[in-house]
Amino acid sequence: MTVYTVDPELDLVLERNVDVAPELVWRAWTTPELLVQWFAPKPWTTTSCEMDLQPGGRCNTTMRSPEGDEYPNTGCILAVEEGTRLVFTSAMGEGFRPQIVEGGFPFTAVISIEPDGNGGTKYTATAIHADSSAKKQHEEMGFIEGWGAALDQLVEVAKSL
Repeated sequence: MTVYTVDPELDLVLERNVDVAPELVWRAWTTPELLVQWFAPKPWTTTSCEMDLQPGGRCNTTMRSPEGDEYPNTGCILAVEEGTRLVFTSAMGEGFRPQIVEGGFPFTAVISIEPDGNGGTKYTATAIHADSSAKKQHEEMGFIEGWGAALDQLVEVAKSL
């Protein structure tokens, strides 16, 4: 496993313990039919998800705003450590093909899932940015609030499994 050191100048981190078993958190993250149920913070929705869980595989979602506007996001899976870590990026598309991110900024997400020792999960989502302006833009878009709300929704979905 590659160890990543968080750079506070470039990265945003959401870390929480949730009362759902790690295997259910993993399942909610890696099953497209489940991911569309929780991935966008309400009132936004995720209308589609394609995920090929292997390095170089696609990681594509489409989000819909409350006004009905759709925002496709294409990306690439960088690493899969079954049950514990998922790494994907918007900087590349399927097959590690570099891509231009229209109207936004590229970032890499590292999702870490660990047992918390009490039957729940220590959940860490890290968004890695190329420069401080991208980090600031992501922060101002509401990274902590949005990803936190999405995590609450993930927990609801996982508890129903």
